[in-house]
Amino acid sequence: MNYRPHAGGAPRPVGTRQARDLLRVAFGPSLVALAIIAAVVLLQLVIANSDMTGALGAIASMWLGVHQVPVSIGGSALGVMPLLPVLAMVYGTARTTASATISTSWFVTRWVVASALGGPVLIAALCLAVIHDAASVLTELQTPDALRAFGSVLTVHAIGALLGVGSRVGRHLLRTSPLPKWLPDAVRAAGAGVLALVGLSGAIVAGSLIVHWSTMHELYSITDSMFGQLSLTVLSILYIPNVMVGAAAVAVGSSAHVGLATFSSFTVFGGDIPALPVLAAVPTPPLGPVWVALLIVAAVSAVALGQQCARHPLPLLSALAKVVVAAAIAAATMALLGAAGGGALGNFGDVGVDQTTFGPAVFLWFAGIGALTVAMSGGFQARVRRPKVAAPAADADTDTEAETGEVISEPEAAADEEPVDTVEIEPVPTATGPDPGPVVGEQPVPRPPLEDEPPLEDLDPEEHFVVDDIDGRADDAGGNRGGSAG
Repeated sequence: MNYRPHAGGAPRPVGTRQARDLLRVAFGPSLVALAIIAAVVLLQLVIANSDMTGALGAIASMWLGVHQVPVSIGGSALGVMPLLPVLAMVYGTARTTASATISTSWFVTRWVVASALGGPVLIAALCLAVIHDAASVLTELQTPDALRAFGSVLTVHAIGALLGVGSRVGRHLLRTSPLPKWLPDAVRAAGAGVLALVGLSGAIVAGSLIVHWSTMHELYSITDSMFGQLSLTVLSILYIPNVMVGAAAVAVGSSAHVGLATFSSFTVFGGDIPALPVLAAVPTPPLGPVWVALLIVAAVSAVALGQQCARHPLPLLSALAKVVVAAAIAAATMALLGAAGGGALGNFGDVGVDQTTFGPAVFLWFAGIGALTVAMSGGFQARVRRPKVAAPAADADTDTEAETGEVISEPEAAADEEPVDTVEIEPVPTATGPDPGPVVGEQPVPRPPLEDEPPLEDLDPEEHFVVDDIDGRADDAGGNRGGSAG
């Protein structure tokens, strides 16, 4: 049996460690969510001085509600579930599956994915059984549709498992698959575009809440108790992602609606909205020109996607395909968020975004502005023309000249060689003769004669001879010897 050391230093079987990882993947995020929900429900029951009847049914209903399963209480359906808990559940599933995927083996990966899906489905079955049992005591509580419940739970955890496993083995699978190698860059660019769009929309929502501070204060005044205001604050925080997705729909040119009230960048139709403080951010008619500035948010998000696509330049067709794929992934992600953040809300009617225009609008913005950004950022790689290779054999010069009639001259053949700088070497002056002049290369350059100097051919070499006498005096060789002797 194989062993691996752990933090304590003692060896531990690999099988035991893998089994513990699989259990954490299967039940870790779900049990954490159950613990938080149970604490919230019990706290509410204690503050309301209520008995614990139906506490388990409420906990099970809220756990299914985290997975976007509609809850029916007293004949009123609550289908608009907050997006923050489900996003936290997706993140927890992705993190646990990523930590458990330590190998690129398909055998290990499929067990990790099966655990990520099997554990939540088992807990969903237990929750449905608990709700069905509690509905016999609490007539106001209704059992949700089992097919919808299992489908929602599987979808949420499948997305988390796909993200977690893909972060570990995604690049390895792409290297061994016929899919294009730039696909990870497209996914990264789509993520950058989605984050930019949702983040900037959140900034717009925050600014609108500041502008409509008085409206938000009026919505808080519907309850006088501190616990009621705390509950409204918690609900507003949970529903902030839903409002951000609605603002993103308005930013790209689509529309969001709360019952009969409809909001877009061009017009607003008023209507009754729930008394939730975060909904004070919605515009009120008549629409001012400031809401048209939301279109700038869509343009900036598309620029962010295009900049990510331009990080690694590609040929024209491949670069355009990367932008289109990134825009399609971003549009599908935003459409999925819009569908998850909408639904029925009791007497108010349907709440959500216009799905027929939301996804296509996101795709058009990201594909059009993104492609323009790639072109301006140098994301199109120029086609490199390879020079023609000359004949390597020197013996084939004669045959080439005979066949083509072209003569390759030596200066043309040596044109690629670097020129050698000519160095001037100055001669060392001597005492026996005139300066021969500077030497360039190997050929000396004659120095022009001075004005009083006779030509070189008229000079007698013997006149320049010097002989030392015995007294150490130097006489001229031209007749001064006799004078010195006398």
